[in-house]
Amino acid sequence: MNKPATIDFATATAIDIPTAAPAEALHDLVPGEARDSLLAVHDVLRRKLPQGQLATYEAGGGSCSVLPPELLSRSKVSVVDIDEDQVRNNTYADEAILGDVQTYRFGSGSFDLVICYNVIEHLPHVDAALLNFRDALKPGGMILIGAPNPRSLSGVVTKYSPHWFHVWFYRNIRGIKDAGLPGEPPFPTFFHPLVTLPRLEAFAAANGLEMIYRREVESPRYPEMRQRKPLFAALVDAGAAMLNAVLPRGTDVRRGDYHVILRKS
Repeated sequence: MNKPATIDFATATAIDIPTAAPAEALHDLVPGEARDSLLAVHDVLRRKLPQGQLATYEAGGGSCSVLPPELLSRSKVSVVDIDEDQVRNNTYADEAILGDVQTYRFGSGSFDLVICYNVIEHLPHVDAALLNFRDALKPGGMILIGAPNPRSLSGVVTKYSPHWFHVWFYRNIRGIKDAGLPGEPPFPTFFHPLVTLPRLEAFAAANGLEMIYRREVESPRYPEMRQRKPLFAALVDAGAAMLNAVLPRGTDVRRGDYHVILRKS
């Protein structure tokens, strides 16, 4: 197997990211539970990460980071992504590598933080990726994972609908006109069993990773739809409410995303 190509953006390092760009760090999330949770994640990272320069690995890092600017500005960022367009579009990494996060290995103890945001649902071998992340961490290092909940309404629709429908939804409901073009989401989704949150937590515990943050949130697609397509959103909300009424008490099928932080023992 050929060694993955490396693209080094020498003139666009993480330190060049403007400090007044919180929207990028929040992935342009509209106000709602997902945005609130990501802000809480930022607070945990500020308190738990070491002071000084950070070594950060973004697994499947796209064109923007979920780190807040003050952490990004003191991070040396390595990005690995299998999509060449995503690698070329990255503007904040010190090192951008064309490779597969399931097989690409860094040296043991290389990083303070691994970020895998909206990625594991696209991987057929999540277990291999997670073990690679763990091995690349320093003792006490952390993995931030953001992913969709396969057991939610949006997760079930995503899992069982064809990819062309995902592209249609992104273009017509979310208003992302470039959706589906080379290097642009949505990307094909696998939903490995470990994407399910209880299985992820059990796998982490069995492999030396403690879950120090866990929050299930309403999918950000709901507040987006309420802003952009209120009538369509009202129909979806009504359908979700009907499902919640017949499912076990406490179930909310709108909780379509989650954030977790795992810490290496």
